[in-house]
Amino acid sequence: MTQLPASDPDRSRAYWDRFANGYDRSIRRLLGRPFPHMYELLRTHLAGSRRVLEVAAGTGLATVHLASPGRVVVATDYSAGMLEILQRRVEQEALPGVRVEQRDIFSLGYADASFDAVVAANVLHLLPRVEDALAGLRRVLRPGGMLLAPTFCHRQNWRALAASRIFDLTGFPAQRKLTDATLVELIRTNGFEVRMTQVLDGLIPVTFVAAVKTGV
Repeated sequence: MTQLPASDPDRSRAYWDRFANGYDRSIRRLLGRPFPHMYELLRTHLAGSRRVLEVAAGTGLATVHLASPGRVVVATDYSAGMLEILQRRVEQEALPGVRVEQRDIFSLGYADASFDAVVAANVLHLLPRVEDALAGLRRVLRPGGMLLAPTFCHRQNWRALAASRIFDLTGFPAQRKLTDATLVELIRTNGFEVRMTQVLDGLIPVTFVAAVKTGV
C-alpha cells in the first residue's frame, strides 16, 4: 500500500464542494464503466437489510440503488455541495425511506450497533486515518452486520496507475493507491471477515468487497 501525504481536511472538503456540480458528468465520461455492475452487487448484498448507513454518499449515484420499500437508508456526506445535490436527487426520485444528513465519517454520532449494513463506496482510498474510519463503521454495525466497500483501486494495473497520476495533478485528494489484495487486507485487519470480492473493470477498476463485522 502506498501512503500519500496526509491532506488538510478543510482543503479536501473544499475540493468536493467545488467538484460537486461536475461529479456526475466526470463519472459518466471517465470512471463510470464499473458502476452498473457495482449497483447490481449493492442491491443483491443488501437484500434483507432494514437499516442501512451510506457514508460519503456524494451526489447520490449509489443512493438511488440502496432505497427499497420498508428499508431506512441514512445517506451521509461531509460536503455541503455534495449534500445539496444528494437532497435534490432524493426528492426528485421520491426515494422511499431515505434520510440525508451531513456527517463526518470520523465522527458519525450514531449509536453502537444501530445499522444492519454500511455502504462505503469509493471512499476508503481518500481517508487519511482509514483505520479510525473503519473502527467507526464497525462500531455502528450490529454484530454480523455487513460492510459493502466498493473502492477504486488506483494501483490495480498500469493503466489505472497512469490515470491516477494524472488525477493527482488536479489536486485529487487520494491518500492511498490500492490493489484488490491491499484493499482486502485493509478491511480484514480492521475487524471484518471478507466474504466476497470482485474486480470490476474500468479505467480505474473498482474492487467490490462484502465483509461482515466480527466479534461484538
